[in-house]
Amino acid sequence: MRLYLLPISTRRTLLYCQRLDAPTSGKSTWSDWLQAKAARTWSGWEKKESGWQKQVVIYGNQALRRIPYEEWGLKSVPPLSQRRMQVELKGNEKVEVVYPNTLLALDRVPRLLHSLATERQALHKRRLIWCFVGMPISAPVALIPIVPNIPFFYLVYRAWSHWRALSGGKHIQFLLDKNLLAMAPSPVLDEVYAQQQERLPSTPEPTTTDANEKIVSDSDPPISPNSAQNSDGETMLLSQANGKLMTQALDLPQLEVELERAIWQVETAIKKRNAEVAAKAAQQTTSDDGKKSQ
Repeated sequence: MRLYLLPISTRRTLLYCQRLDAPTSGKSTWSDWLQAKAARTWSGWEKKESGWQKQVVIYGNQALRRIPYEEWGLKSVPPLSQRRMQVELKGNEKVEVVYPNTLLALDRVPRLLHSLATERQALHKRRLIWCFVGMPISAPVALIPIVPNIPFFYLVYRAWSHWRALSGGKHIQFLLDKNLLAMAPSPVLDEVYAQQQERLPSTPEPTTTDANEKIVSDSDPPISPNSAQNSDGETMLLSQANGKLMTQALDLPQLEVELERAIWQVETAIKKRNAEVAAKAAQQTTSDDGKKSQ
C-alpha cells in the first residue's frame, strides 16, 4: 500500500491510502463481503426513479458527506491483521509516504502521521460505544410493517466506520513504531500546489479546537499566495478545480471523491469560523459603544 499526505489548508491535511497489494488468498473477509453487498444495494437504490429507497439514498448521501474527512482517510487504511503484520515485518519494501516537499518538511511528516493516527482515537472509541448502546434501542423499529429499520442499520454502519478508523490509526502507529515507512516527496504534488495562484478562503482563527500544528512555517518561502497568508489563522491550499487536477496528475480517480469531500468540509469550516469572528467583533463593538455612551 501507499500513503498520501495532501494538505487541504495550512492546518489540515487529508490522509489517503492507496491499496496496491492484491489479496494473497482467494478468500474474501467478512468485512469485504459486507462492503461489496452494501455497495451493490446502495447502487441499486440510487438507480431507482422514486420511492423510499431513493429518498434514503438522497438523505444518506448528504449524511455521508458530513462524516469528517479524517475518518474517511483512516478508513482507507486496511486493518492490521496478523497475516498483514507478518508480511509487512518480513517484506523487503517499506510503505511509501507521498507528500509535497514544498509544504511539508521531512521532519514533520512522521509527526503529522502520528497526529492523524491518534488525535481522534478517543472520539471514535466513545462513539463506537454509543452506537452499540443505540442498536438494541432502535431494533424494535423492525417490528413496524413495511418501514425498514433505517436507524438500526445506520448505527451498524457508523459502528463499523468508527472501528475501521480506529484500526487504520493503529496500523499507521505500527508502521511508525517499526520504522516501516519510506518518505517519498512528490514533484507532481509540488507542481499542483504551485499552480494554485488565486486567493482562496482564509480565516484569522484556526478551524480546529485542538490547534493543529501549522503545516506551512512562517520561515518557509511561500509557494503560492495562499501559503503566505494568516500566520495565526488558517488558509485553504487547494480548490476543487486543483483537487481534480491532482487526481489526474496522480492517476488516482478514486481519490477525487475524498478530496472533494475534504475541500468542501474545510471550506465550510472556514466560512463558519469567519462568521463567528465577525459576530464576535460586532458584539465587542456594541459593548464598547455602550460603555462610551455611559
